[in-house]
Amino acid sequence: MIQQKQLYKEAMAVLKATSRTFFIPITFLEKDIKTTVATAYLCMRAIDEIEDHEDISVEEKARMLTKTAELLNVTPFDQDAYEEAISSYKAILPEVSLRLNDWLTLCPNVIREKVAASTAEMAEGMAKWALKGWVCKTKEDLDDYTYYVAGLVGTMLSDIWYTFTGIETDRELAIGYGRGLQAVNILRNQEEDAERGVCFVPEGWTRADLFDYAKENLHKADLYNKQITKRSILMFCKVPLALAHKTLQTMEKRQ
Repeated sequence: MIQQKQLYKEAMAVLKATSRTFFIPITFLEKDIKTTVATAYLCMRAIDEIEDHEDISVEEKARMLTKTAELLNVTPFDQDAYEEAISSYKAILPEVSLRLNDWLTLCPNVIREKVAASTAEMAEGMAKWALKGWVCKTKEDLDDYTYYVAGLVGTMLSDIWYTFTGIETDRELAIGYGRGLQAVNILRNQEEDAERGVCFVPEGWTRADLFDYAKENLHKADLYNKQITKRSILMFCKVPLALAHKTLQTMEKRQ
């Protein structure tokens, strides 16, 4: 019990250091749901840091992400094999990535396999998009990319809500919730992405088209929130969505 309490304390410290924006909404959640969402976020952030690392080649990112996905689909998670897979980069990867097994260990048993499976699917998708150079040529590409990096967060959260409270939510709305937040990030970082050769804007699309894409998915996110009947969970979901709406409105005024 003491070990779990210490691990929880360390997990929340890493979460706060990794994402202050996400840390605040998590404090609205209760007991096991709070622990689950925190550890699920840390698991996904662990692989996201591998995908985003500037000093690792796309081939090596894809290799590590693919291997991590394989390990996540097997119970129990093989920490030794994971350490071997990332061994060449342990000196430069952040703590959140190095301690993936700790986050899985802290995750409640009743939901651990689903969290691992969602993280595995995300890792597989990230590996694919790393090899593609993060260039979206069609709307289908954009949907695929945003599903893997954000839509899966929505479906995983829905699994968590259902497991602990019985709340049922629409899968497509859950994906829209994640996609909407990601679309706002894409708009915000469009120029910076272009400078490093990354383009999430489909061929033939204008920035206005991307705004429409974001609005369409944020509308789905609004509908998703209407399906949440527990106040603490609703507060958790509303904070990042409100920030996304405000950011979108601010960017649109500057057009």
